[in-house]
Amino acid sequence: MDSPRLDSLLKQTRFSHQDIVALLSLDEPTDVECLRKAAEAVTFQYCSNLVYYRGIVEFSNRCALDCHYCGIRRSNTRVGRFTLTKAEIVEAALWCASEGYGSVVLQSGERKDPSFIDFVEDIILTLKADSVSEALPRGLGITLCVGEQTPETYQRFFNAGAHRYLLRIETTDPGLFHEIHPENQTLDSRLACLRSLQAIGYQVGTGVMIGLPGQTLDMLARDVTFFRDFDIDMIGMGPYIRSQDTPLPGSESIEKSSAFKLGLKMIAVTRLVCRDINIAATTALQALEPDGREQGITFGANVTMPNLTPTEVRKDYQLYDGKPCINEGKGECRSCLLNRVRSVGREVGFNAWGDSKHFAGRH
Repeated sequence: MDSPRLDSLLKQTRFSHQDIVALLSLDEPTDVECLRKAAEAVTFQYCSNLVYYRGIVEFSNRCALDCHYCGIRRSNTRVGRFTLTKAEIVEAALWCASEGYGSVVLQSGERKDPSFIDFVEDIILTLKADSVSEALPRGLGITLCVGEQTPETYQRFFNAGAHRYLLRIETTDPGLFHEIHPENQTLDSRLACLRSLQAIGYQVGTGVMIGLPGQTLDMLARDVTFFRDFDIDMIGMGPYIRSQDTPLPGSESIEKSSAFKLGLKMIAVTRLVCRDINIAATTALQALEPDGREQGITFGANVTMPNLTPTEVRKDYQLYDGKPCINEGKGECRSCLLNRVRSVGREVGFNAWGDSKHFAGRH
């Protein structure tokens, strides 16, 4: 793209569908670097220089769903199933609080049975009570990522003390959504859940996979406009990486390096379009490039998620092949991520929830 046109485009604050496609199409290294610098500047302007930790506890890989792309899908008989005890979850989360992370993510496979719902509610209540300290007078910030639930269940979790919820949509294209999910899972159901979460008062997060078989830049551009028009508060997205234990094939139309670059461009473009939302630098980026998370941060991300899951079960919570850090302990992960964040000139926002500025602006 010629420099004057690109400079003008990057200075906009409102982007059309065609603008977003044009930015995602950038390929020349100098153009991509201009995109990166613009996204980083917007991050500093709207979200500061801080990167916030979300200590993630993957507490169960038991799942009732059978998504075609997921390594813990119900039909995968090769994975060892586990559910951490309440004591194990609480220990990991309280360690996270003591280390100044400020927030924890409780993530699992999707289940709706009453015993699971009761278990999650009890964990939230315990963590909110036990994590209060001088450094965290309101206790840990709690993000849930436990899938589609009824509005009544979402309300129970909110009343217990969870205030952020991540429900990835994977794609907003109806045809592509149908291709990567079984018949009993629908895009409309996912959208209805996102609306319920917003109505209750959660900070709502979602995200997509980048580089899916059959996915186009046009589809990804519509994903970005969905984030903006749906008033999403936080984004967790990354390159599609195949799991060998799933029926969805690898993408024939996009190679590893291209998927990584497209993932970075999606972060940058989402930052430019949505301005003040929280965006995570996900582990999928690091699975493709050793410094993937650092690069994600320089392209506009302001959240990263140290893994607190006990190392003995991490190998069984691999949604895709080659997930990094499965043998790295909590302490190693903490120091490693701190060095990664500082290596790109950013600082960690310790002992803070790091809530979405977008959510604060709406409320």
